Amino acid sequence: MKKMSNTSRIIIAIGSLALITMFFVPAWSIYLIAPQYPEGLSMQIWLNKITGQVDIINGLNHYIGMKHIEAEMFPEFSFLIYILGFFILFGLAVAFTGSRKLLFIYLVLSVIGGVAALVDFYIWGYKYGHDLDPAAAIKVPGLSYQPPLIGHKKLLNFDSYSYPDTGGWVVVGVTALFFIIWFVEWRKTKKQKQMAHANTKLSATVAFITCLLMGCNPKAEKINLGKDQCAECKMTIVDPRFGAEIVTKKGKVYKFDDTHCIAVFLERRGVELSNIHQTLFVQYNAPGEFVKVKSAEFVVSSQFKSPMGGNAAAFKNAAEARKKSAEIEGSRVTNWATLYNILIK
Repeated sequence: MKKMSNTSRIIIAIGSLALITMFFVPAWSIYLIAPQYPEGLSMQIWLNKITGQVDIINGLNHYIGMKHIEAEMFPEFSFLIYILGFFILFGLAVAFTGSRKLLFIYLVLSVIGGVAALVDFYIWGYKYGHDLDPAAAIKVPGLSYQPPLIGHKKLLNFDSYSYPDTGGWVVVGVTALFFIIWFVEWRKTKKQKQMAHANTKLSATVAFITCLLMGCNPKAEKINLGKDQCAECKMTIVDPRFGAEIVTKKGKVYKFDDTHCIAVFLERRGVELSNIHQTLFVQYNAPGEFVKVKSAEFVVSSQFKSPMGGNAAAFKNAAEARKKSAEIEGSRVTNWATLYNILIK
């Protein structure tokens, strides 16, 4: 049987070596988004460990009786690195021999492995979401908390998302690329005249897959005092010490003149939480500069008299917030999750 073209064999070798990145990046991500956490809580699953805001997620899940997530829950961590190593070596063998038959076997094993991984993840999710502690503080009869296998699911007031992370997309991209190579090579044996066209199609498809794996980086905008309007109350933003922004994943920017306005906007879902790229607040001590919601600390006091009565000033860290609070009698320091609950009451 005629071997595959050198171009296809080189791409297969590069694709196989690209799988090495799986040892250094997470394979899967689970995100939880709620108004209290507009930028979400994340958990990343690697080949042999779990990272992210697992402690916070475990603390939340404790109230509904779910088990604590820890690496020991996944016996797969003990052998996944060897399975990945097998596929890397197998792919290099395909590239070395140029055998289309071996490539087909590789793809069959990839599909079987992918299906097995999804079934295994579903079984884990089912047990995790259904096997609840009967003594849990919060009980909703008939309700389970199984996370979505892939995609989105509503769990109480949280939007839960589950999808491949960097490593997972690398596997998807490499496998898809190998499928395309196999198909192109199969067609080439039938119609030799399509060789040039097939290479052009392959290059275009590789570029398309690369584009899919690349993300954009939407940026915040400076608030133009006296010109920009609050997205919630429609008042002109004039006070440089207070303000906030929401930047969507598509780059749209919503500007606010007060913490009260952004809280109301989030509560009524003025923009879907899953579409938010970042949430920012104007620093009280540095007008014109922003601090991300995850880092922001707020001082709440009636003495601030912010435009719409939120009366909360944002600071870039807890030290600055405590220093300011010490200057104002009766003030208190808090974070956004707590402040949000206060503002929407």
